[in-house]
Amino acid sequence: MKRIRVGFFSFVEVTDPSEHKAYNEWHQLDHMPEQFQIPGIAYGQRFVASPRCRDARLVAEPEVAPAHYVALYLMGDPPQPTLDEFAELGDRLRNLGRFHLHRHSHLSGAWQALEGWAAPRVLVGADAVPWRPATGIYTIVEEPTDVDALDEFVREDHRTRLPALLEVPGVAGVWTFATSALYRNPRWTPGRSRITVCWLDGDPVATAAALAPHLERRWAGAPVRPLLAGPWEVIRPYEWDWFA
Repeated sequence: MKRIRVGFFSFVEVTDPSEHKAYNEWHQLDHMPEQFQIPGIAYGQRFVASPRCRDARLVAEPEVAPAHYVALYLMGDPPQPTLDEFAELGDRLRNLGRFHLHRHSHLSGAWQALEGWAAPRVLVGADAVPWRPATGIYTIVEEPTDVDALDEFVREDHRTRLPALLEVPGVAGVWTFATSALYRNPRWTPGRSRITVCWLDGDPVATAAALAPHLERRWAGAPVRPLLAGPWEVIRPYEWDWFA
C-alpha cells in the first residue's frame, strides 16, 4: 500500500429508526462529497449492514454491534495534515447545520494502514483493490488480550492466515490496519485495536459464510478478542430502503 498511510473508520448507528433515509441522503449527497476537496483523501466509501448482513455476522460484541453503517476513508501523505483538515471540515459543516443528529459512532478514528494482498484472479495489484468495483466488504475488528503474545500472532497472520483468505470465493483482496500512537486524537475512540478489511466481489452473505471457518480456526487460542466480524453491502445511490 505505497500511497495510503491511514484508514479512517466510523462504525455508525442511526439512533432513530425513522431517520435512515435522511441519514443516507445527508451522508451520500452532502457529507461524503465534501471530503474529496481534501487533497490527502484518496478514497471514501460507506457500507451498510443490511438486515441480512447483520444476520450473517460471526461476532458482534455490544461495543460495536448496534452499528448499521461503516464509513471508510483512505488517506495518503502527509497523513497528519489530512486528518487535521478532515476534523476541521467536520466541525465547519456541523456549525453550518449540515450534520446528521440521529447518529452515534460506536468506534471511530484513524488506523495506520499496514499491508495488503490481492487475489491472483483479480489481476490488479493489492494497492488498487479498493478502487476495483465491489459488492461490499467484510470487516474483522479485534483488540489484544495478551500483548506479549501478539507480535508472533500478527507475524503468522501476515505470513499465512490472512493471505489464505484470498482463496475464499468472493474475496478480491485483504488490507490490515492498526491503531498507532502517531494518530491519537481525543475526539476518536481510545484503546488499541486492529481492523482487517476483506474487499468483496461476491455476494457478501455467501462470502461471510465461507470466511467463518477460517476465522474460527484463527481465533482458537489467539491473543485477541474479536469485537466484530461480518459483511457489509455497498450502498447504491438512492437505494436506501433496507430498514423501511
